[in-house]
This record gives sequence, structure tokens and C-alpha cells, in this order.
Amino acid sequence: MENQPTYSYEEAYSASLNYFNGDELAARVWVNKYAMKDSFGHIYERSPEDMHWRIANEIARIESKYPHALSAQQVFDLLDHFRYIVPAGSPMTGIGNTHQVASLSNCFVIGLEGDADSYGAIMKIDEEQVQLMKRRGGVGHDLDQLRPKGSPVNNSALTSTGLVPFMERYSNSTREVAQDGRRGALMLSVSVKHPDAESFIDAKMTEGKVTGANVSVKIDDAFMQAAVADKPYVQRFPVDADQPMVRKEISARDLWHKIVHNAWKSAEPGVLFWDTILRESIPDCYADLGFRTVSTNPCGEIPLCPYDSCRLLCLNLYSYVENPFTPAARFDFDKFSAHVRMAQRIMDDIVDLEMEKIDLIMEKIKNDPQSDDVKHTEYHLWEKIKHKSGLGRRTGVGITAEGDMIAAMGLRYGTQEATDFAVSVQKTLALNAYRSSVTMAEERGAFAIYDAEREANNPFVNRLREADPQLYDDMVKHGRRNIACLTIAPTGTTSLMTQTTSGIEPVFMPVYKRRRKVNPNDKEVHVDYVDEVGDSFEEYIVYHKKFLEWMKINGVDTEKKYSQEEIDALVARSPYYKATANDVDWLMKVRMQGAIQKWVDHSISVTVNLPNNVDEELVNRLYVEAWRSGCKGCTIYRDGSRSGVMVAVTKKDKKKRQEPPATVTATALQRPLVQEVRPKELDCDVVRFQNNREKWVAFVGLLNGYPYEIFTGLQDDEEGIVLPKTVTKGKIIKQTNDDGSHRYDFQFENKRGYKTTVEGLSEKFNPEYWNYAKLISGVLRYRMPIDHVIKLVGSLQLNDESINTWKNGVERALKKYITDGTKAAGKKCPVCGQETLVYQEGCLICTNCGASRCG
Repeated sequence: MENQPTYSYEEAYSASLNYFNGDELAARVWVNKYAMKDSFGHIYERSPEDMHWRIANEIARIESKYPHALSAQQVFDLLDHFRYIVPAGSPMTGIGNTHQVASLSNCFVIGLEGDADSYGAIMKIDEEQVQLMKRRGGVGHDLDQLRPKGSPVNNSALTSTGLVPFMERYSNSTREVAQDGRRGALMLSVSVKHPDAESFIDAKMTEGKVTGANVSVKIDDAFMQAAVADKPYVQRFPVDADQPMVRKEISARDLWHKIVHNAWKSAEPGVLFWDTILRESIPDCYADLGFRTVSTNPCGEIPLCPYDSCRLLCLNLYSYVENPFTPAARFDFDKFSAHVRMAQRIMDDIVDLEMEKIDLIMEKIKNDPQSDDVKHTEYHLWEKIKHKSGLGRRTGVGITAEGDMIAAMGLRYGTQEATDFAVSVQKTLALNAYRSSVTMAEERGAFAIYDAEREANNPFVNRLREADPQLYDDMVKHGRRNIACLTIAPTGTTSLMTQTTSGIEPVFMPVYKRRRKVNPNDKEVHVDYVDEVGDSFEEYIVYHKKFLEWMKINGVDTEKKYSQEEIDALVARSPYYKATANDVDWLMKVRMQGAIQKWVDHSISVTVNLPNNVDEELVNRLYVEAWRSGCKGCTIYRDGSRSGVMVAVTKKDKKKRQEPPATVTATALQRPLVQEVRPKELDCDVVRFQNNREKWVAFVGLLNGYPYEIFTGLQDDEEGIVLPKTVTKGKIIKQTNDDGSHRYDFQFENKRGYKTTVEGLSEKFNPEYWNYAKLISGVLRYRMPIDHVIKLVGSLQLNDESINTWKNGVERALKKYITDGTKAAGKKCPVCGQETLVYQEGCLICTNCGASRCG
């Protein structure tokens, strides 16, 4: 290890930029997210070529244990330049990486068998969740076993608080776990049968609640039938009990309308068509042996049983199109079939590599300095995961570049012709992946509990039998190496390196706009945009890589600077016309998902993108059509219902100049936006944070929910303030002293209902903090947008290091009040380098590459 060469960021970025033929975004994403590093930030790979050899050598090492082994060169040739086979993020960063002790699995589901409704069980799930997230895993778990609100319990509370408080607990735990600069990912699900389902569905509609989790409701066929027919539906607890403790009759249609409304308004909850999932699931043929599906991973593409996990890779469909974007275009099914069979082998090899990784994790836990009591839960968790993963050897072979493949074939995404072709490709993938798994069972042994009789009536297995009787006969004879094989996952930043569309999705935009800051005084500078602080920007056009290929192949000049009308005309000539995420036929996209789902044994992650002006009835139709089409789940996103969308290039957007917003001007001071006299009492949020090793606290006074004033400084020191850790809210009360001066007291209520007052906040903090706080409070009272206040704080020129620490504290305290979707003007994304950052839940999210940064 000590002799391994290291590279500076600039060396790795330069080499990667050359590797990606000048694609800056792809180069930055690879260096920042996937190059092998240690905890000190040393970079051990110069370009993706080094990474692919690292992976190829490890796969070849595993292959050498089995007959007909693939060589490292064969594997490398499949990986090189992300052309054919692309491992997902966890395998890509983890395989052969001795600098990190992390799992290769992308997806986990946890959950206790039997009574999981005790506080002990709830806390155990919470701990297991964070232990998995710190190893880079996304986690899902189900809340079906939690008692509904008001149910009797045998503790001092007497009755259950229901689902929502525990949703918040699990969500908060997720937000606390850092995964190499990103937050963990969590899926919470509950059955529509549960009496608290409506509270679950509404939980995220309250601002600031359950912000660290995706939520999906598991909907059964009986509920859908009752909703369509406007009939009553019975909820119960336990949800599958013949004689439930709680029984509640509801209007299925009313609850359905709430699901639709909330999805229309906020893109959540997602829906999981649970009977379809269970009916189609091959692992559920072994439900009594521990493979009963209970929830999904955070993006919904892998339904899992408790303590199972899955590793993912995908095939780049665009690379199998010969003569793309020409009348002679054809899909090379022979090459594709051969590569699918090798991809399934590689996936099975990665299961072996994961077993080795789990052994390393368990060994590390053994050697950690904590007591056995502390380490027991984590160690036992990985024992359970190793057992379940080894028992079923589950894999997730998927695809990416569906949108580009369809366009390269001269088809239009969203048409019946394109759907039929996509289904034929997916069917080929399914048959060859299962053929490979059967071949490996003959050579390496079947997964331990394979039983052909158990699977005899499974719809997916019967589809395989009908399409390829010989495959089925061989499977009955030899078994199968993997309990389930397939998925279609979102490929996210991976698609930036394949330089293609993501997963099953269409192109988001074939042409879009970026901005670069310029000096307006330079010669020949063209200023297209001026931001709120007066900085000038030039806008320039960026082409989707495969649209650029279409231009080159069809003799279109790629160097010319086109007008908006010319760009519109180019797009209209291309196979990407009317085939973007926002203008495909929405119902046809849902039907396409359902048709492809027939050849995916797990599930599909896909989002239906809708314009802002659609009504709730369209969402209703889409969800019902998804159910009828055989989808296992569905997620819709209405433009503007969440932050973080790319700006389309349109005529009305051209050469748009934005004037700085009104802030504290003379006119504003003459006509205050808020009342001039401060109310005696203000609601107050208490925000704690840590800078270096110092503990800080901020008191944010709120008027109508908006920050009105702020006090902040060191806590728990001799001159600071001491508060119970449980205090998060209270009131700031303005008091008049005997001499006519004013002071500000903080009052909170303790657990017993008694009110406690901390007098004189102004006297508790350093006078310099107090003076600056008055300045910031004055700005807040005139409703300067919070992001501008943060920028103002950041621009203060302060020499004292402790005062600069105070600045960070104010910024952190105020970020939580920024409206989601607000642009962080003037700030560049550290990953892609673009000024495409928006605030979401107090964090900065890049709408261009998906990178996130909190704190």
C-alpha cells in the first residue's frame, strides 16, 4: 500500500478530461465520486482506466475459482470507456479498494420478524439503519408492524403515538449520516391497510417534516378496485390479521384522492402496487424461508426481504446500435446477448466479492475499541446480511441509455413502435441473464434453497418457460445460481460518464443552457444575464452528447453558434423531437413501463415528468393506468412541485436580464414589509451546531414563521448559555428594564410543563456577536430574502477568527429557512463547476449533476 502512487486532483482531472474527450462534467464527477481515495483525500487512480483495471483484476481473481473463467482483459474490454458494462456506484468505488471498509451493495432492506412494535425493536431498526448507511448503503424498511395512534401500550405512555413520530426519528437519523459528502438514502413504506396510512401519506406535507426519507404507500388490488368503484375499504391492525385488534372502515376513493393530491403537490408519496410485486416476485416463492418481501430500496427498483441486499450494474444500450442515427441503424442482438450472459457472471462474482467485504467489515467491528455490548448490534446485523445475501445470491442486472438507443434506432420515445422495440430488448436481456444463471448453477452450484416446484406457478418464471422451453427445462434440471437477477435502476451520475440518457428514461433535454461569469468590461464580451448582486454572465448552449452525435452523423455543423430558431429547427429534425422527459406521451410512458416490467423480475425506477399546469385528474389517470398496465410502482413529478430542475431553452427565455431584487432601500424603509413595532413575544427556534470543537447555539425569532431576529454564540461555557439538549423551541420575550432599556429573554417549557426563563440573551453572548446580530436582525425584519442575508453575512470582512466562526453559525442557522428551490447565485458546484446550485432542506443541491453539500 505504501508504494502505491498518488496523484494530485489536477493530475487526475487532466487525465480524466482527456479520457472523456474534453467532457469537463464527466471528468469532475469521476474524480470526485469514483476515483479510489483514502480518508485523507489521497487519490490513487489517475483516470477511469486505472479504475477499470482494478475492477477487472478483482473479477478475474474470483472467476479463476470457477470453470470457463473470464480473463482480466475480457472484463476490462467490457468496462473500458463505460461502453458496455457499467457497475453501479458502490461496486465501482468498492471493488479492490483497500482504503475503505464498505459494502458493495447498493440496496438494503431491514426489519424484524415477529413483534417489531416495542421501543427496543424501533431503536434496533434505527441503529441498524445508520450502521448500513455509514457503509454507503441505501436502506428501506416498512412500518406495517407499528401500532396505530391511540392503541394501548404497556408503558407509561399508555397509548401509542402512531407512525409519524417514528417516521421523523428514522428521517432524522438519515440526515445525520454522511456518506462521502452526501446524505444517506432511506425508503419508508406502509400498507394502505394500516389504520394510520392517511397520517403516513400526509406526513411530508408539513414543511420540515420527514425530510430525510422517501415515502411510498403499498397499495393492494382490493383497495384500487374499491377506489375505482367508490366502495368502502377496511383497514386493520395487524394489517394481515384475520382477527385484527383494530378495524376501521374508510372511503377508498377519499383516501385515493388524498394520495393523488399529495403526489400532485409534492411528488410524494410514491405508490407501490403491492399485490403485483408479491405475485410476480420469485423470491416470495421462498417467503417461509425468510424471503418475504416487505419493502423496497430508496428508489424503488429492488423489493427486498429483511436483511437482504443487492448489487447493481447496467448495460449501455446505445453501444449495441450499429450505424446509429442513420436509415441503416440496427441493434446487434447477438453481441448484446453475449454481453448480458457475461454481465450476469460478473454480477455473481460481485456477490463473492461482497462476502469478502462483509468479512472485512465484521473483522473491523471485532477489532474496534468499543465494548462488545456496543458492537453487538452492528456485528449481528452483518451476520444476518451475509447469511441472506449468500443464501439467495440476488443480483441486479439493468440497463441505461434506453432513450438514446431508441433515438439512435430512428424511433421516437413514447410511441408504440419504440415501446415494442424496447420490450424486445428487455426480453432478450431477461432470457440471457437467466440462461447465464442456469449455466452458472451447473458450473458453480445453484443458490442453496432452489426448488423448482415452489416456482412452478410464478408468472415471471412461466413467461420464461413460454419464451424458451429449453431454458426452463435446464433450470429445473440444474437449478439457478441467483434467486432473482434483474432490475432497472436510475443511473444518476453514472450516466454522465456513459454520456447517455439515464436508465429507462428519455432524454431530459437535447439542448440546454449554461452560464459562465464574465467581466462586462472585457472586449467582445456578450452579457446575457445579470444576477441579483450585479455579476454578469454569458449564456452558452450545451448539447446532449448523443444529440451531438446525431448532428455529426447527419452533416450538421457542430461548431456554428445557432440562433434559438435554428436550434428549434434542428431538434425538430432529430429523433429527439417530442421525446424529452417533459413532452413524451405520459400515458404511453406508463404503458411502456408496464410492458417492460413483464421482463424485469425486480422492479423499475422511473419518473413521469409533468408540466406545472396539469391537474390532479391526470395524476389519477396515470396512477390507475400504471396499476392496470402491470407496473410495480409509479412516481410522478410535476414541474415546480420540488426544487432542482434544469432551465429549458425557449424563445421567451432568450437574453433575459434579471434586475437585482429590492432589498433595504430608502423606499423600503419608508414602507416596511412587516410591522414596525416588535411584538412582545416571538416564537423561537433553537438551532445547535458545532464549529470545530466548539458548541454553538442560535435563537431565531420567528414572525409568521419567517426569521425576524437572531441571537447566536457559544453555548455551555462560562459566559455562554446552558440549555437542556431537548429544547428546540420556545419564545423570545422583549422585556423593559427598570431604567427603560430593553432586554430579550428566552422562555421554554420543560417535560413537566413548567416554564423556564433564561434572562438577557444580549448579556449571554460576546458583545461583538450581539452587535452583528442586531445588524442581521435589522435586515431580516425588512424581509430581505434569506439567501441574500446569508450572502451578506458571508461578505462581512472580519479579521478575528472567532467572529468568522460566528459567521458560519449564522449561515447554518438561517439556511433551514430558505425556500426549497432557491438558487444559490454566484456559487459553483464543487463537482461539475457550474453555477447550478439550489437550496433544498437547508442543503445545496446541484441541479446539473446531482451533487449535494450540507452544513
